[in-house]
Amino acid sequence: MSRPSLPRVVWILGIVSLCMDFSSEMIHSLLPVFLVTTLGASATSLGIIEGAAEATAAFVKVFSGVMSDWLTRRKPLVVFGYGLAAVSKPLFPLAQSAAWVFVARTVDRIGKGLRGAPRDALLADATSPENRGAAYGLRQTLDTTGALLGPLAATLLMMALANNVRAVFWIATLPAVAAVVALVAGVRESERPHATRSRSLIPHWREIAELGSPYWYVVVLSTLFSLARFSEAFLILISTERGLPLAQSPLALAVMNTTYVLSAYPAGKLSDRIGRRGLLLIGLAVLALADLVLATTSGVATAFLGIGLWGLHMGLTQGLLPALVADTAPEHLRGSAFGLFHLTTGIALLASSALAGIVWEFAGPAYTFGLGIAFSVGTIAWMGLKPTRWPRLNEEEKTG
Repeated sequence: MSRPSLPRVVWILGIVSLCMDFSSEMIHSLLPVFLVTTLGASATSLGIIEGAAEATAAFVKVFSGVMSDWLTRRKPLVVFGYGLAAVSKPLFPLAQSAAWVFVARTVDRIGKGLRGAPRDALLADATSPENRGAAYGLRQTLDTTGALLGPLAATLLMMALANNVRAVFWIATLPAVAAVVALVAGVRESERPHATRSRSLIPHWREIAELGSPYWYVVVLSTLFSLARFSEAFLILISTERGLPLAQSPLALAVMNTTYVLSAYPAGKLSDRIGRRGLLLIGLAVLALADLVLATTSGVATAFLGIGLWGLHMGLTQGLLPALVADTAPEHLRGSAFGLFHLTTGIALLASSALAGIVWEFAGPAYTFGLGIAFSVGTIAWMGLKPTRWPRLNEEEKTG
């Protein structure tokens, strides 16, 4: 059977994500070096800032997701979230301390939190199970294309502007503004006349119970995935410690995002045909291999190999997890479901990033990536022990 084509809203949201990630990664690819070398922050501070910023976004996603169910509208929250992220961008070139960067990252991540769950629910509303993996994979591909181009642009600008990090940060505000314009002008939310209104703006225990055990299986699995990986900031640090020049440090994320871009859409599309579980297991195995390479690397070339494998694992898994949330959550609770999903994974990412920073500072990079191997292998074992709880697609979804 032929599968339905992807609707226009998927492409527009993907382009919006591309522009915003282009802006964010221009800043993010230089931020670890800016914090450590320019502002004098420690690796532990870096891990706490990155983890806390992502956790803040995760907490906000719960309430934005529930609110989008309560309003039965998604777009206003998505626009406000992207707008807040754009407003935060000028705070980075103005930063004079690590605390200032923390505030800027927090505001930026609040914007991400406000848009994340409603945007994912908006994608689920516009698609069917037969093309949902492809839709999330495409949005992830376009999002990561921006994440790929951002570090490359940052590298070229650093070379052209004599390593003037603040000037690069100012230039990064432009694509963020373009993202908001594209969203406002290009996305029209489809009518949901029969949508069931959520009971309140606070998650209700009855609604949480309605989500069902297959959904909670996905949440536990996604949390374990987040524990197995930490902030990509540590990929930049390992590459510079192994000899990558300061001006070229954004290339670390460019390498990661290249394999991410090439694998996300094919993985999503393939999961619509063969199911999601096998690809997730492969992704975990690739993450463990990436950690092994990074733990033992002694040069830039092997560091880039490990970073490329890290990006491949992201492409194999990060689009599939939200697709599974959409597969298992009731339609009228999709915003809430995505909010809770992002909350638990954000808390796990905070814990893993903070722990990675502490281990890095007191034991070294090899032990940090060794910890990632342990979590990856543990998650694989957990999936093997819980095969009967895996949320199964129906026959039409599996065979297409």
